[in-house]
Amino acid sequence: MAASGVPQFASLYVGDLKPEVTEAMLYEIFNSVGPVASIRVCRDSVTRRSLGYGYVNFHNVSDAERALDTLNYSSIKGRSCRIMWSQRDPSLRKSGAGNIYVKNLDKNIDNKALYDTFSLFGNILSCKVASDSQGSSYGYGFVHYETEEAAKQAIERVDGMQIGDRTVQVCEFVKHTDRGSPDTENYTNLYVKNFDTEWDEEKLNGIFAEFGPVSSSCIRSDAKGRKFAFVSYELVEDAKKAVAELHKKDFRSDEEKAKDEGKEPELDAEGHPVNGLYCQRAQTKQERAAELREKFSGGGGSGSAAAGVNLYVKNLDDGTDDVALKALFEPFGEITSVSAPKDEKGRSKGFGFVCFGSSDEATKAVTEMHLKVINGKPLYVGLAQKREERNERLKARYQPEKGGKGKGGGKGGKGGPGGMPQGGMFAPPGGMMMPPMYGQQMMAMMGPRPGGPGGPMMGGPMKGGPMMGGPPMMAMMGKGMPQMMGRPPMPGMMPMAPRPGMPMPAGPPGARPAGPPGAPMPPPSTSGPLNASVLAAAPPAVQKQMIGEKLFPAISKHQPDLAGKITGMMLEMDNSELLMLLESDNQLKNKVDEAMRVLQTK
Repeated sequence: MAASGVPQFASLYVGDLKPEVTEAMLYEIFNSVGPVASIRVCRDSVTRRSLGYGYVNFHNVSDAERALDTLNYSSIKGRSCRIMWSQRDPSLRKSGAGNIYVKNLDKNIDNKALYDTFSLFGNILSCKVASDSQGSSYGYGFVHYETEEAAKQAIERVDGMQIGDRTVQVCEFVKHTDRGSPDTENYTNLYVKNFDTEWDEEKLNGIFAEFGPVSSSCIRSDAKGRKFAFVSYELVEDAKKAVAELHKKDFRSDEEKAKDEGKEPELDAEGHPVNGLYCQRAQTKQERAAELREKFSGGGGSGSAAAGVNLYVKNLDDGTDDVALKALFEPFGEITSVSAPKDEKGRSKGFGFVCFGSSDEATKAVTEMHLKVINGKPLYVGLAQKREERNERLKARYQPEKGGKGKGGGKGGKGGPGGMPQGGMFAPPGGMMMPPMYGQQMMAMMGPRPGGPGGPMMGGPMKGGPMMGGPPMMAMMGKGMPQMMGRPPMPGMMPMAPRPGMPMPAGPPGARPAGPPGAPMPPPSTSGPLNASVLAAAPPAVQKQMIGEKLFPAISKHQPDLAGKITGMMLEMDNSELLMLLESDNQLKNKVDEAMRVLQTK
């Protein structure tokens, strides 16, 4: 018989899997317990890499129970797996009922040891020790019981009990959304960094124990190998005393201090002495994120980032950190704060924020540094915007108004001014025509584009009616475009290159398509790499076309169904920004995601 509360379907969740574990491997393991109905390892929708968990469905509940009892925490490809019942109804998990938080765990306590300890008090739905990518424990974990009564009993019986070499603290888990604002006056947990790499937990405890009893401590390392630590006191007064005495204290030897005697102390990007210990109240991840948003939002208010002084910088070199970014912009004025985020490997994410003390200094920095080549890359420098403000600006720019009217005021729709007919062509800024390389699918997806009343197009207006769209212009052609490929171009129109596989127009080999004297030649080939020098050598009228030929296939990798529409949106950007996107697939994906958010709000 299934235990009370066990779902009546035989589906198991299998977590903590290595990336190389496949469905075939799981089938071989779980089918030895009983007949398996299906197996699925969950993967990233784009890269198809394993997300580290999967689901195993059995024909019989009894077989699933046996697998849970015999295979839970067994080794798969050298890593202990974690098995629990698959909860189809997320309400139980999201409610947090029966979920407890276990703190100050011994590093030798793993998932199985935690499960064995807490299974005495009731049926466990899930149990996990938080750990890094190498499997090293962070010193805390979570246990989710089927009932609140079991959770309360576990808290009463285990809180303050010694497990391994440490006395654990057990309490009810509270979701971060339900936690009140942090108490900045009554705190016991400290965050410590800027200490010697030779320090271990014994050395750390020896220094901090001078100010009062330390309940727990741990030392961690970031992706670049820099150490930081957390120290928790039993009393608030002891924690405050440690902050007052140890923050900015220099622990170097007297000989090392003598070398810098008489010199101005060296400061890091946050204004902290590079040789001084950092010791302050520990912040939660959410609190720190909120502080950074306020600091670098550029939205004005009472924060340090007043309107017009916070700059957004992108296309940074991989090795750029806070100090390097600050050094780039220091010549333009007083910098109040700087941030160059890094990824999990310690490399720059390619963007950063620089906050100046005045708007004049920020304006000067934008004027001097925008498009300046640093380490072989042209920088983009502009005023920082909140995400909400940026999305509103993009929606106002690209979203048609009610009634089918676009930004230019003309009616959208089939053949209407300001719109685009089916099978039509888009002429991006610069006034040239995009070749039909994107196919009919792109043309149909482009939809209405912003534009104003018509204007002449490259040598003269097309016969048969006025041109649609102002700068950027819109060149329109009907569905019969392929049939026109063998005919001479209309007066003033750029000759069109045929699609691959399309028969060439009749005429002697190598002959140029017929056209009026002085008609422009087709754009140069962009089969090779496209960079700033190649783009500068091309006529301004065809530069957007060259970028578009590279941009469309790159966007198709991320959004094949809407690649045409997104390409048209992005071609409104500066050429320098577009070249940056072509160089960085990461930045391109972020920009594609931003465009998708704009399109989804329509």
